[in-house]
Amino acid sequence: MIADPWFYLAATVAVLIVGIAKGGLGGGIAVVGVPLMAMVVSPAQAAAVLLPILLVMDALAIRAYWGAWDRRNLRVLVPAALLGTALGAVTFDHLTPDGLRALVGVISLTYSLQHFAPRSESPGGSPRPAAGVFWGALAGFASFSVHAGGPPLQAHLLPQRMDRTTFQATGVAFFFVVNWSKVGPYAWLGQWNADNLLTSLVLLPLAPLGIWIGRRLHERANDELFFRIVHASLFVIGVKLLYDVTL
Repeated sequence: MIADPWFYLAATVAVLIVGIAKGGLGGGIAVVGVPLMAMVVSPAQAAAVLLPILLVMDALAIRAYWGAWDRRNLRVLVPAALLGTALGAVTFDHLTPDGLRALVGVISLTYSLQHFAPRSESPGGSPRPAAGVFWGALAGFASFSVHAGGPPLQAHLLPQRMDRTTFQATGVAFFFVVNWSKVGPYAWLGQWNADNLLTSLVLLPLAPLGIWIGRRLHERANDELFFRIVHASLFVIGVKLLYDVTL
């Protein structure tokens, strides 16, 4: 089991943010999970430790948002994402630790900068199947590699300007399927070892707490300040990871 206290400090913050995101704050900021943990351990190990926790979070979140998702989007996004996860499984062994850190860093920077970019106030449109296939496959690939499928998924869903609960529920249902599709490939790749699973078990009690906080915030709070703080932190983490790769 991982013994580094700095890892548990980073992982506690990461798991709580991921749970809050899945519980009620759009899900996209869950991308912060692996970057935070990857500051102490390799991105591959961070992803392996986080997956069992994500499975529990997904089960809790899908119960809270049952039936509120957009079926038109999911009919296109989910099959495309499964193709993306298959591609992620096939190419996983070809990505070096520095390659994964660079991937996490780029995704972190891109997502944090996208959050602060000016947004169009034009009304939302209907989902486009071709765009859904592209963004769904990219979300599946990024999710398999480093659990960073939120930004591509949001790139597809945000322009549609659906109501907040439908948006949240659609992301919850999407990642429920995608994360469970990783179980077999992660076992095949040797990610389910005793050290990783024991570490996941230690962190697991944080999962329902994060979901509960996120659900309460979804119902009661303005999350704009929270988003700004997390995205600013994500920007710093992205810069740090890319800096580490260049050393």
